[in-house]
Amino acid sequence: MNMPKKTILVVDDEPDIRQLLQEILEDEGYGVEVAENAEVARRQRLEHTPDLILLDIWMPDEDGISLLKDWLKEDGLCPVIMMSGHATVETAVEATRLGAYDFLEKPLSMAKLLVTVERAMETAQLRRENIGLKRRMDVPVEPIGKSLVMEKLRDQIKRLAQHDARVLLLGEPGSGKETLARYLHANSPRRDGPFVDVGVGTIASSHSAVEFFGRVDGDQIQHGLLEQAHGGTLFLDEVAHMEPETQVRLMSALESNSFSRVGGSELIHVDVRIIASTCKSLEEEVRAGRFRPELYYLLNVVALKVPALSEHSEDIPDLLKFYVDYFVSREKLPFRRFPVAVQNFLRNYPWHGNIRELKNLVQRLLILGTGEEVELEEVKASVGEHVVTSPSETSQNQPDFYNLPLKEARERFEKAYLEYHLDKYSGSVARLSAAIGLERTHLYRKLNSLGIRFREKR
Repeated sequence: MNMPKKTILVVDDEPDIRQLLQEILEDEGYGVEVAENAEVARRQRLEHTPDLILLDIWMPDEDGISLLKDWLKEDGLCPVIMMSGHATVETAVEATRLGAYDFLEKPLSMAKLLVTVERAMETAQLRRENIGLKRRMDVPVEPIGKSLVMEKLRDQIKRLAQHDARVLLLGEPGSGKETLARYLHANSPRRDGPFVDVGVGTIASSHSAVEFFGRVDGDQIQHGLLEQAHGGTLFLDEVAHMEPETQVRLMSALESNSFSRVGGSELIHVDVRIIASTCKSLEEEVRAGRFRPELYYLLNVVALKVPALSEHSEDIPDLLKFYVDYFVSREKLPFRRFPVAVQNFLRNYPWHGNIRELKNLVQRLLILGTGEEVELEEVKASVGEHVVTSPSETSQNQPDFYNLPLKEARERFEKAYLEYHLDKYSGSVARLSAAIGLERTHLYRKLNSLGIRFREKR
């Protein structure tokens, strides 16, 4: 797969400079658009969404500093390099203070220009990657497990990654479909491009089109998910929940690799690989009239079944080790060991919630339990199995928060309970509110009072 060219917008009122910069930058392998004034520059930026802008300060209709202010309000990820032959030191300082990546004096040194452009591109890429890292803190680097099932699945993913076909991941909730999507992206030629994931069911129907395709309101631009994923991968988690209108627009965008933003008329061209997932039968959704058959066929180029945890239970010891290490290092929870008897019990547990349920169980046991070793009865109680014990055994095996004052014990339970369900519903407070029967305003207050950072779970 050929990665798309990085695009540079050159804004300068001098024709000779525009032509010179265009020739040099195109010779370096960049795509170049030019604009002779602010009006044309605004239009070109809307249409082409450049990766970098070279902007002259002094122009006849509107100065470059004013343009810089407007553009940085809308998109701080596109670096802007200012140029001028008549600027004072104060002007250069103001430009960089406002957020320009750098300032170049005319006449331009071509060697310095090319180095500055390359560094600005690298800096912007790192910023995008850092934003992406914040969104995938909970996700393992690769699917965990040494079972034949997982070995075969990893092999299939690696082979699929070398081709640009759309992939539909089928599997139960919590079985690790997002992890597999990220693994596919990381092993593909698009690995240096963005990976954008979206829980389709968490997007309000009234905002669905704007979220996917962006919006234009005068000179203000909101970039949608498809644009954010340009040159990389867009992962549509639980795609069966997509709104009918958005299905039609996405179908058109996938067929032509282009779309118009909401409120705009310019065609935006994108190069994006789509990976979708579902726990529902899309064939049944099509028959019921809830999912467009044309979109189903577009997404279902290659279908891959993700096994339930019960189908590779021999991987449970490795998963337990991973999540213990994760919570100890990331959340500073106390280390606890899962002895062989406990591992054996968990290997035979049905795991209706799959890997997500196991992760939540580990977190609960580290938060609420005591002692360096996890007890079997403690695990059975945590997963809902009632174990008959004598009164003396009951007093020994009860959770440690039983000995706390009622207020503190309730807070410990509520925090673990809400974190479990918030993770279950992919960070959606709206879905959590409906599931547990607590009005959303009260739920927000409760989450804040317990110190649950729900915004980071999205």
